[in-house]
Amino acid sequence: MRTAQVTRNTLETQISVTIGLDGTGVGKLDTGLPFLDHMLDQIVRHGLIDLDILAKGDLHIDAHHTVEDVGITLGQAFAKAIGDKKGVRRYGHAYVPLDEALSRVVVDLSGRPGLEFHVEFTRAMIGGFDVDLFYEFFQGFVNHAGITLHIDNLRGRNAHHQAETVFKAFARALRAAVEPDPRAAGTMPSTKGSL
Repeated sequence: MRTAQVTRNTLETQISVTIGLDGTGVGKLDTGLPFLDHMLDQIVRHGLIDLDILAKGDLHIDAHHTVEDVGITLGQAFAKAIGDKKGVRRYGHAYVPLDEALSRVVVDLSGRPGLEFHVEFTRAMIGGFDVDLFYEFFQGFVNHAGITLHIDNLRGRNAHHQAETVFKAFARALRAAVEPDPRAAGTMPSTKGSL
């Protein structure tokens, strides 16, 4: 089982993440931000990734530090769990619709952090959640997971639907990328010999 546990403690946040890449889609999520928990649950269920996240942050200021640091800590845990990446598919992509909304996510377990985030939300807030923070979450994740990630919301009128399609597509693309490739068992999916 490819698993990892990472704890990150700063003056702004205290975060613990446990991840299992070969899971069955079981999670315990408590970030203090219900809409973020709802989006993280998409990763659990659609990525079939077991994920426990407990976060306490300075939410009396705003949600920025908590959301970004959850992304960072999740990225660190992912990098630890995926290991040397031998025998994985490396690339993954998914298109996910939800009613009028449609998003595409493409992942490369490249070893190089890179984010292309093209989502124009139709409103600035979903409930009490600032949608600008989704960029910060994914930037924190890619910087510490060492992956290249392209996120495109192709259409949508409802911001909740837009966000949900992004996270579902991310989960499914990540699931495809980390999946063992039986034709490449034990080999490195790179001409460089390492990722």
